[in-house]
Amino acid sequence: MELTDLSVDFAGIKMKNPIAAASGVFGYGEEYSRVGDIGWFGAVSVKGTTLSPRAGNPPPRVAETPAGMLNAIGLENPGAKVAASEKVPWLRQFGVPIIVNVSGDTYDEFAELGTIFRDVEGVAALEVNISCPNVRAGGMSFGQDARSCYRATRAVKDAFGGKVITKLTPNASDITAVARAAVEGGADALSLINTLLGMVIDIRTRKPVLGNVTGGLSGPAIKPVALRCVYQVAQAVTVPLMGIGGISSWEDVVEFLLAGATTVAVGASLLVDPHLPRELTQGLDAYCRREGIRDLKELVGAAWR
Repeated sequence: MELTDLSVDFAGIKMKNPIAAASGVFGYGEEYSRVGDIGWFGAVSVKGTTLSPRAGNPPPRVAETPAGMLNAIGLENPGAKVAASEKVPWLRQFGVPIIVNVSGDTYDEFAELGTIFRDVEGVAALEVNISCPNVRAGGMSFGQDARSCYRATRAVKDAFGGKVITKLTPNASDITAVARAAVEGGADALSLINTLLGMVIDIRTRKPVLGNVTGGLSGPAIKPVALRCVYQVAQAVTVPLMGIGGISSWEDVVEFLLAGATTVAVGASLLVDPHLPRELTQGLDAYCRREGIRDLKELVGAAWR
């Protein structure tokens, strides 16, 4: 049976289906392309890219937890110029919209990142990672403070000129206030949530397992938090949302749409099942047929509208 039309318009980005690859687990696509088909995605968000190359945090970098995992990779990446000149051009062959996740330590760095990717063919949008530390605010992440979020988003938007997505952290005291600040700063869309901060201790060594002590918690364990955040933010802003956090089934996709997301991104579950994007679109298609859904817009925000 031929699939129905699951295409969506995400802030002007034309996606053939609402399933994206979340930044972090997807890398720049080379590894995934050996085990899955990049063409299954509606869009891909490449790993966090910084101005200069980064080696990342000391190992161990990953630890399994009940219903999820902790990671402390530390934004290991080759730097923005290599990503722009080598990684993005390689990804273009798959014909899938490319979202580049960018991370800076200062507003000037965010602006420079926007400038580097401004004229790079194939970049559909920049995703502003505001979970990184603001060195001018004592190490607090940009995403925990509405004003810092506004300035980081504005710096990227003014320099890049194209579509900008701000990725929200659940570690903010009021995620709706930060969401509004991102929109005021020029965000065309929002993605949420980034990982939750957590840790695990080895009871034999009596020491933290991760070399960085703490790391980002992802996987099914964080889905209820992510769903709550999407539900709240969807009612606070008018820009489209990309829901992220613990998505591992087509039922999860439907839940996020009902909460107010236009699209979703798959993270940790992609490491468990590289073929998951195909399964999600097939399951979503079958659900829409059973329910008589002709347009996914019928589902977006239906839980509170």
